[in-house]
Amino acid sequence: MSLAQVHHISAAPGDEETAGRFTAVGSGVSAALLAELEPLVGYTLPDGTSHRPTDPELRSLPQAFTYAVLSDGSRVVGRTAPARGDGTAPVRFHTHAVHLPPGVPLPGDRLPVEAWRSPHWAATTPVGGAQPDPLSMVPPGPAPVREGLDDFAVSRGPWLAAVLADLRRAGEEEAPASGGPVVLVERQSADVARWLGLAAVTLPKESVERLTFTTYTRRPGSSPLRVVGAPPEDAAAAREAGLRVHVCADRPPVDATPDAWARTAARVWRSRAPELFQEARELPGDPFAAGPLAVIALCAGVSLGPDERAAAAGWAAERPYALDAKRIGQLVEALTSPGIDDRTGSEFDAVGRLFGALDGRCPASVTTPLAAMLVTEAVRGGNGSLELPRRDAFTGPDGEAIADVLGPEILAELESGAGGARPVARAVQLLRVARLLDVDGTQVLPEVVDRLARTSLTEADGSEGTPAFAPALLELLDEQFDVRTALLGALDRIAPDDPAAVTRFLERVALPFTGTQALPHLRMCAEAPRAMTTLGRDRAAIWHRVLRAAGLSPFAEPLVLRTAVGLVWEDRAPTVEEARLLLEAATSDAHRAAGTWARLVDAALGAPADTEDATALAHDLLRAFPQETGGRERAALQLLELCRDLRSGAPEPGWTEQVRTLRDRAAPLEPAVQERAFAALVERLLAPDRPGAELYAFVRSDDADLIAAYDHAARAEPTRARLRTHPAYAADCFTNWTAHPHAGTTWATTATALLEEVLRPAVRGMTAEAVAEVEETVGRTGSSGRANAFRDWNRSRALGRLGRRIAGRVRRG
Repeated sequence: MSLAQVHHISAAPGDEETAGRFTAVGSGVSAALLAELEPLVGYTLPDGTSHRPTDPELRSLPQAFTYAVLSDGSRVVGRTAPARGDGTAPVRFHTHAVHLPPGVPLPGDRLPVEAWRSPHWAATTPVGGAQPDPLSMVPPGPAPVREGLDDFAVSRGPWLAAVLADLRRAGEEEAPASGGPVVLVERQSADVARWLGLAAVTLPKESVERLTFTTYTRRPGSSPLRVVGAPPEDAAAAREAGLRVHVCADRPPVDATPDAWARTAARVWRSRAPELFQEARELPGDPFAAGPLAVIALCAGVSLGPDERAAAAGWAAERPYALDAKRIGQLVEALTSPGIDDRTGSEFDAVGRLFGALDGRCPASVTTPLAAMLVTEAVRGGNGSLELPRRDAFTGPDGEAIADVLGPEILAELESGAGGARPVARAVQLLRVARLLDVDGTQVLPEVVDRLARTSLTEADGSEGTPAFAPALLELLDEQFDVRTALLGALDRIAPDDPAAVTRFLERVALPFTGTQALPHLRMCAEAPRAMTTLGRDRAAIWHRVLRAAGLSPFAEPLVLRTAVGLVWEDRAPTVEEARLLLEAATSDAHRAAGTWARLVDAALGAPADTEDATALAHDLLRAFPQETGGRERAALQLLELCRDLRSGAPEPGWTEQVRTLRDRAAPLEPAVQERAFAALVERLLAPDRPGAELYAFVRSDDADLIAAYDHAARAEPTRARLRTHPAYAADCFTNWTAHPHAGTTWATTATALLEEVLRPAVRGMTAEAVAEVEETVGRTGSSGRANAFRDWNRSRALGRLGRRIAGRVRRG
């Protein structure tokens, strides 16, 4: 089939007399298509070009090699080159183009860029006769387009990956969403053509055919093509227009492209192995996935980076059937090469998946290097996310050799003093690798597991929800019965001292302790949340239920008391009623062994002042734990016990001094205990039958706190009511409040105030007979002088009121 050819010539810039025109048009090319074609072949000279260039200067000017798709689906391949004009126009620009109707491929099913070096592009319009077709005359084979590309690719190494990534996107079926062409800035338009040659070899054919381009333009922002070449002077304007610009004639770029496929392709070109692109396209999968190309490159000995190696391993893991035995062996050898020192976690993860895919499918000679690489990284690199091989991957001499190397390192780290700070995931992985390699860690296991148990609790408390190490830990426990038994036992021993932490851990990590191990404390910790959910705030009921979950009696295992109390009350003290329940539920020996007696003491000392049973609890605690209660706590309990005796009416003599002494010994005393003790003391001191010696000791103490409590009780309504209704009690109070004139200042002030503010209002409200009875009682129990003193005290108040009334009348008169 003969393709239509088009010739166009345009005047040089500044030639206003001559317009550009089509000088020859083949059949089938309509005027509308010519109108669409003309802007594509416009030519603007580079800056600084002479108006009358010499022949060498004319030959050095850039040529615009163009491939475009027109609106009707037809395509045009053409070249625009400067040519010598006549006298009025020293330089003209001649375009020679070939038109391909819709659906018609290039001759020989070639790619457009392959016609770049065709020798039949005309520099002038032919005169008569048949003209050769530049497309059909392209030499066969890939040589024309690939000639010199290897050297060019190496010279453009820093830009390769970024440019290839953009050319790949430019060749997508839909035009890139960012809009505008990819701009390749080169000093020579031929180098832009070489970039397009690289794309033609690297990209699949369908992508290359969509890659419309021109090797030279001064207006990249207005070009409808997908790739354009531009001179360096236009780079800044292209950037300002928001175009994707690669200045390949300037300093190399700093930022690497994130496109792993493009980085792999760049490595292939720098290794001068472009034939690998076709081999990669024969593999299944996305043509622009990094995996297939990376696999082929590694098998061919091309050195790749860690991301590309990870892509190769990941792709091969998903399609182990896609590679023959030879390539699988080459890939494994490349991935496990001892010369690689930049492996990453994602690469090891991909290698782990590859091992899982090949294990059992390939001979051990192929998979053992992968297994060795994985366990070596697990031990030396600390990669906790690795999927470890199966245990039988290390059978035979190869496994023994690995164990001989790594075994001492594993034991040394497990035994190291820094193990206390070792993360759970690290300890778990070392234990799993030790089992894989049959490393005997029996001697270090108890200490390692104890540390592992405590670190697990700490890390679980510091995480949100299920801790990251949980899956690996559970897998370890499932694999190794001895570790599971030891770890559960260690947690069970920790639980009495920190049951709340163990409970939180069990809620986040579903430990398997349903076997034959007793584990009473772990079972209690597991039961506590369920009991609290169903029983609400009934702490006594929760305590009974949690204790039953232990499966052991407190008499047989006293520490279950400590665990149960810690679970139900945590860091709070029980109430007095709850403490009495705990005391009755087990013997004092059990509470002593569990250390829960201290919680009972806290309950007694922390009880509100109006809790009556607190004194009885203190009495029981002093007798149940005589050796354990000492110091401040013992004095406070004794003070509560004295309150009980004071209110029962049978205290030992000297109780006033006892209260003061015990208060001082118990400092700092709980406010409620002091309030209760002082209240009991002053109630006895205000009672009619209190011993005079106790009152005397109280008054002479001049204890401000005690006297204040006495003053408060004396002013309370019970005392006032008794004063108003019992003349004998009023007489007794008058005698007591006036009997110690030489006592301390605090008492003297308080007694005077009580006489005036409490006793006098009470006497004033009495009948004359009751007042006389008070006077008579004062004289009978004291002396006639005391009776006279009462009479004077009572009269002085009355005369004072009468004198004020008389003085008022005199003033008014």
